[in-house]
Amino acid sequence: MEGLAAYLDLLAAWSGRINLTGADTPARRVQVLVEPVLPALALLGAGDLLDVGSGSGSPGLVLALLDRERPVILLEPRARRWAFLRDAARAAGRPDVQVLRDRHDTYAGPPAANVTLRALRLPLASLRPLVRGGGRVLVFGPPPDPAAGWRRIGEAGERGPHVFTAGDAA
Repeated sequence: MEGLAAYLDLLAAWSGRINLTGADTPARRVQVLVEPVLPALALLGAGDLLDVGSGSGSPGLVLALLDRERPVILLEPRARRWAFLRDAARAAGRPDVQVLRDRHDTYAGPPAANVTLRALRLPLASLRPLVRGGGRVLVFGPPPDPAAGWRRIGEAGERGPHVFTAGDAA
């Protein structure tokens, strides 16, 4: 877990300059940013991952570090957080992770098999263009309101993500 340690160390260093997390100790950073992401590894479908509003790097960069074969794109519109994510991906040994200074509603890339978001209250309908048909959305935080064309997969655990599938239509 060398890459994860490098990410958490860099996060601590940058948090003094920009507000990335309120977790102010190494143990608390693991508890808040890593542990809740672990159940998502088993819930992701095959294929790439697009993380919306990546901010501090959790869950998107954490998942990229735990599953080094998965192609990952991080979307972060705020300049200083975008810069942090670029540095963190390189320092953690995943320079192949694409870090784009973009919002979910202006992203022009191809849809992904998996989309993750944390601490953003976005309607599922606004995420539809980002997800391939049959793809999954994993929401860390309060579940979004039910929406036509989406199906919930299982029940989220106490800390696990809420998982939705985008149906069969592209």
